Amino acid sequence: MTFDLKAPPAAYILGPVRAPACLVPSFAGTADAEGLVALDIAVEGARLARLAPAGALVEAGPRLGLSGGLVLPGLVDIHTHLDKGFIWKRAPNPDGSFDGAVNAVNADRAAHWTEEDISRRFDFGLRCAYAHGTVAIRTHLDSEGPRAAGAWRVFARMREAWRGRIDLQAVGLIAIDRVLDDSAFTPFLDLVRTHGGRLGAYTYLTPNLEAGLARLFDAAERFGLGLDLHVDERDREGRGLDLLARMTLERRFEGPILAGHCCALAVKGEDEIDRTLDLVAQAGIAVVSLPMCNLYLQDRQSGRTPRWRGVTLLQEMRARGIPVMVASDNTRDPFYAYGDLDLAEVYREAARIAHLDHPHGDGPALISRAPAAHMGVEAGTLAEGSPADLSLFPARSLNEWLARPLAGRTVLRAGRAIDTMPPDYAELDDLMERPRDL
Repeated sequence: MTFDLKAPPAAYILGPVRAPACLVPSFAGTADAEGLVALDIAVEGARLARLAPAGALVEAGPRLGLSGGLVLPGLVDIHTHLDKGFIWKRAPNPDGSFDGAVNAVNADRAAHWTEEDISRRFDFGLRCAYAHGTVAIRTHLDSEGPRAAGAWRVFARMREAWRGRIDLQAVGLIAIDRVLDDSAFTPFLDLVRTHGGRLGAYTYLTPNLEAGLARLFDAAERFGLGLDLHVDERDREGRGLDLLARMTLERRFEGPILAGHCCALAVKGEDEIDRTLDLVAQAGIAVVSLPMCNLYLQDRQSGRTPRWRGVTLLQEMRARGIPVMVASDNTRDPFYAYGDLDLAEVYREAARIAHLDHPHGDGPALISRAPAAHMGVEAGTLAEGSPADLSLFPARSLNEWLARPLAGRTVLRAGRAIDTMPPDYAELDDLMERPRDL
């Protein structure tokens, strides 16, 4: 039977379809060599009513045959920077370096980041993510200086405006050295607490690293806040992850901790890697890798091919039971010139960069089940009673999907197909061409 998913019947069957077994926790069928299981999925209203082996739901309602195409649940992007997004046209990175990114963003923030500017770019990013099948996002917000309060007010408005479409969480972001300065840390902490956010910081090689982390832990313990940190992103010698794990264990801290990037680990000796990862596993720290942004920035030197690619040790972490995930990070800003908040693209690149295939195993969980569990949102798995928020791809295998992930996608929200055309970049042209806000 054929019907229009934009106006479907109240109850219908999708099938036969294929889905990663790691995202179908209750299914007992046999997975194929790529870890996919063949299913029928019954949709009733806005929820998944039943999952069964392919062909089993014969009399359950009108059926839309998908020729065994791939189905994924609502996707979860746990590390983004929506306040920075889509400024590339007016603030390009002059040389693609980390320092070039920092300088370009600082200048653009001072010149342009009014609440209107942040709000329009923030909403633009959310519409991109929504069109690509994302149902939950955590964003870091630069949280020092005169623009910080405005960014958090924009976040609060967007969280409410997008409720029911994208669940939004935020992390306050500040340099670890500034944590020790009351004039910076006190208003930072107030913003995070007022808006129900999480504590974050850029950690890097500095004599103040241990003291700064200790102060973050103190605040997290006092006010019951989670931690979400940028760790060892640009310093090959960085040992922030090891220190973070040791402090977590010493303090017996039980709040959630997410460590982002962790790039330096890839260039450590095997003994140090083993010691650090054992501590991370004991401490219960989760890790998110940002493979596209790290490849763009790491080891960039003019006229020289990069050697250090900056991707952390996801496979070794998974082997120890450390929760791992991948995410978009920056999009069309000086820290990453490309990207569109499309987690299908993120996973495609992560699988290639970090060799998350042969076998794929639970690889698709890195953009779905794992970040959803860490964020505490209802998403990321296919189960009876789950929201009928699905992405349907005309691919019968993960190989076909990764070879052509952007073609022919259908996104269902509450069981109905939505428009998958992302917003036009031209919408932001007036922001990109306006005079400096002095």
